[in-house]
Amino acid sequence: MRPSFAQIRFPLLAAVLASALCSCASLPPPTGELATAQQAVTRAEGADADQYAPQELGTARTELSQAQSAMSAGDQDEARRLSLAAAADADLAYARSREALATGELNQRRDEVTQLRSRLQEAQP
Repeated sequence: MRPSFAQIRFPLLAAVLASALCSCASLPPPTGELATAQQAVTRAEGADADQYAPQELGTARTELSQAQSAMSAGDQDEARRLSLAAAADADLAYARSREALATGELNQRRDEVTQLRSRLQEAQP
């Protein structure tokens, strides 16, 4: 006995829906995330993070390297996760480096103000 259209319709509909859901669930390769992480590491390096935030920059470099390896191995989810972590740690290294530089400049300006006040007091009769 041949199955009727009604008997085929539900399994066919289920297969089409399952296929559609699977295709929607897959994300594109994380090439953008990798590029963003690389740019963040480069920016942190340019802000002297090697000197002022070496631990955070080292972590970012390690995560970026692991993300690139995961991408090469075809593990896109892990590559995406590691790329985002690398970008975040590189941004932290950048921020800490900028903070250290700004604090150094602030301390230098405070010393200059103190020296100028001292000179003014000495110059007054």
